[in-house]
Amino acid sequence: MKKNIGIWIDTSQAYIIKLSNNKHSIKKIESNIETRERIPGESKKYGRFGGQYITYEKNRQNRRNEQTNHFLKDLLKEINNCDSLVLFGPSKMKKLLEKEIKNNMQLSHKIVGIANSDLLTENQMVAWVKNFYKINLTQSTHP
Repeated sequence: MKKNIGIWIDTSQAYIIKLSNNKHSIKKIESNIETRERIPGESKKYGRFGGQYITYEKNRQNRRNEQTNHFLKDLLKEINNCDSLVLFGPSKMKKLLEKEIKNNMQLSHKIVGIANSDLLTENQMVAWVKNFYKINLTQSTHP
């Protein structure tokens, strides 16, 4: 019983498509990454204390990095017991996930492909993953 997984990922969410025994399941994980944060009452990009100006940009970037790391860790928990994995999606988030997976010794050998993809419906994602593994399995069995 081979467990193949495809992950469509962008900055706001990820869809995990699990294939096993000609059946599929889909799980959606929200990222909760704040892309544009608006703080009520904040009118400038900086605060003024005497003659000193402080920007909030570093705090925002640190918060975004922390939210991204938390999102990627949640995805890693979902793919622990798979046999092979393909990543696809429109954004650079798939490259960040690939980097996290390659840093994990147990998962680094499971990536079989990374591809660019547009925004897809759930049915199109399932069809894409099934087609990817169908092509890969036929190529690996017929040299």
